[in-house]
Amino acid sequence: MQTDTSKEEDQTDMTKRRAKGEFVRGISGFRHAIGSAEFPAEPGRYHLFVALNCPWCHRVTLARSILGLNDSITMDVAFPNRTGDDDPAGPNLWEFAPHRVASLTQATLPECTVETGTGLNLRLAKEIYRREGSDEQSLPILYDKKAGRIVNNESAEIIRMLDTHAVALGAPKNRPQLLPKDKGTSAAVTALNERIYLTINNGAYKAGFSSDQSVYTKAFNDYFKTLADLDDLLADGRAFLTGKDFTEADLRLFPTLYRHDPVYYLRMKLNGAHILDYRHLWRWLCRVYAFDGVAGAGSLTHCRQGYFGRSWNGVVPLGPQTPMSYPEAYRHPELAR
Repeated sequence: MQTDTSKEEDQTDMTKRRAKGEFVRGISGFRHAIGSAEFPAEPGRYHLFVALNCPWCHRVTLARSILGLNDSITMDVAFPNRTGDDDPAGPNLWEFAPHRVASLTQATLPECTVETGTGLNLRLAKEIYRREGSDEQSLPILYDKKAGRIVNNESAEIIRMLDTHAVALGAPKNRPQLLPKDKGTSAAVTALNERIYLTINNGAYKAGFSSDQSVYTKAFNDYFKTLADLDDLLADGRAFLTGKDFTEADLRLFPTLYRHDPVYYLRMKLNGAHILDYRHLWRWLCRVYAFDGVAGAGSLTHCRQGYFGRSWNGVVPLGPQTPMSYPEAYRHPELAR
């Protein structure tokens, strides 16, 4: 789990706050940047390690796909369930295991891969960190195949550097600009990023993973207040959050709202409403899903399996009941209530 560079979360008294039941996100330890002397922007040099159920990984896979970097930045995908108590390396570890069978589908998941980025066929993401003397184990990881080093494991920084150096990394020159050059729009994106991270992206985890009732209640209320405000923002007919163009703010909001109805509504105890209940947000969600490169950059099968497959009995709920299943529903803006 990671912090976010849009606004660092308060990390004071982390151990004590966690003991009281509050969810406090950890800090990412690798913060190098593409474009430095150590890590030049070159096509074919970099690799991503991700898990498709993880929303922080999802924003990175979205950036890679939307910017047209799928061919120049290689990627490995972990199985959505982490290791169990019976694993010789211990529980709760990300594993590159395409042979594992998902309880939801009773089959292997075709998106999952073996580890290819290091050239060592490592089984666990933790082993990638151990090679650099680190005890971390989080995904995503941006890796330099030529230097054999981890560049960065903070998703907000990864998407920003992919955007900044997109063409040098191998993207087409007409690729989208995630952070607009216009100062006014750029400031609007920054402000949206901060609120979306605190109340939506991380707010979902504060609601779902905090065992303190008052912390959960505040996170719940903040989450749905932001959803209502974003719905009002979109009511003027704009296509995306800052106007006619897709930006980083849209990219960062999408992974959470993509998961809300089929996963977070139940798993994160965010049962105040479905996104379907917000007419303008639902239409925005469908519009983003239709944006070139978005639909193929995530997987609700991995999301459902990852969030519910780790529950005490491993059973994945099938709901909610809609005229069509998710993600097919995201192709139908007319479903908005």
